[in-house]
Amino acid sequence: MRILFCSEFYAPSVGGVQEVIKQIAERLVARGHEVTVATTELPDRDFEVLNGVSIKGFKVAGNSVRGMRGEVDAYRDFVTGGPFDVVMIKAAQQWTFDTLWPVVPQIEARKVFVPCGFSALFDPAYKDYFCKLPEILRQFDHLIFYASDYRDINFASEHGLQHFSIIPNGASEVEFSVVADPGFRERLGIGGDDVLFLTVGSFTGMKGHLEVVSAFAQMELDGPTTLILNGNTIGDPVNVTFKARAKKYIRGGLKGLNLIKEGPWMDLARNVNQQQGNKKVLVTDLQRPELVQAFIAADLFVFASNIEYSPLVLFEAVAAGTPFLTVPVGNAEEIVRWTGGGVICPAERDEKGYTRVDPKILAEHMARLAKDRPQLDKLGATGKKNWSERFTWDKIVVEYEKVLAG
Repeated sequence: MRILFCSEFYAPSVGGVQEVIKQIAERLVARGHEVTVATTELPDRDFEVLNGVSIKGFKVAGNSVRGMRGEVDAYRDFVTGGPFDVVMIKAAQQWTFDTLWPVVPQIEARKVFVPCGFSALFDPAYKDYFCKLPEILRQFDHLIFYASDYRDINFASEHGLQHFSIIPNGASEVEFSVVADPGFRERLGIGGDDVLFLTVGSFTGMKGHLEVVSAFAQMELDGPTTLILNGNTIGDPVNVTFKARAKKYIRGGLKGLNLIKEGPWMDLARNVNQQQGNKKVLVTDLQRPELVQAFIAADLFVFASNIEYSPLVLFEAVAAGTPFLTVPVGNAEEIVRWTGGGVICPAERDEKGYTRVDPKILAEHMARLAKDRPQLDKLGATGKKNWSERFTWDKIVVEYEKVLAG
């Protein structure tokens, strides 16, 4: 098949959407398909092909609510006039989907759409957007959802849309086949006896870094403990400098709080490092191989994001054999059931659907789990087994291939 994926961002940009498209696209190439990704043109992308996947960048930004600007017509012509057998668009509320609304009937290829959660469904500014959306969705041949009970699939069902499949997210069997690096903790200045907590998410202010470091500061646990807050700045102009600093400090070894991205969690992290002698916080932007080692080395992965759909990091935790503690965000509760590798920390949702956890409650759950090594070991082993049987990208790509082929 000649396949076109449309995604707002793609490599070298990092993030959940980018990662899913990259994992699926590269595996489809390996299975003999011709794959192109239409995406935002980035100044630091100095390649047109990556691991067999062709990349076509467009200078477009925005969405239909905020307004769109740039090479909109060129992108529309590329999608409607290209020699593709199937076009798959990932995520609503962004330009690679929204610009096509007027021309969807002109796309002769099989049309597949991955809604990706509808994060703005409860935002009043998007009321008109979601009033018009059902008619747009009816023009697609197939929809793909990651969860069986979430706002996007429920929205589709409420509007009588039944032409869909549920395909879960996963984690790479290639990346997580590596063995634990015994030098990882030493490189980051983490004691061998430290209880190591990890959280991962872009530094947007919505990924739970503040909640996790607040809970870590309140947590009562005997013995030395370390928390790694890892993230990136997803396309922010600061990103290049931030990553360069990360590389520098990783080479030299991280001691205490060496790498900080501005944010309200910064002062809290400093206070922990300065005032709580048995606790240490590292705020990092680890390169991918080091991040995989962080997943493997951690005793507990903690996730307190405010808004998610199907968090890849939970699948990555179980792929590493590391148990996770998560708030009920996105379909996290379903991932707990699927993998058997994690525990839910109760949290409330506000009127816009954002998850808000009480740091005190999160701290109690973190401490309770950290003290229960048998449970941690059981969760880690169960999660890894279930991941290897069902949630590797190698298995998931087969499901995508069937949907794309029709």
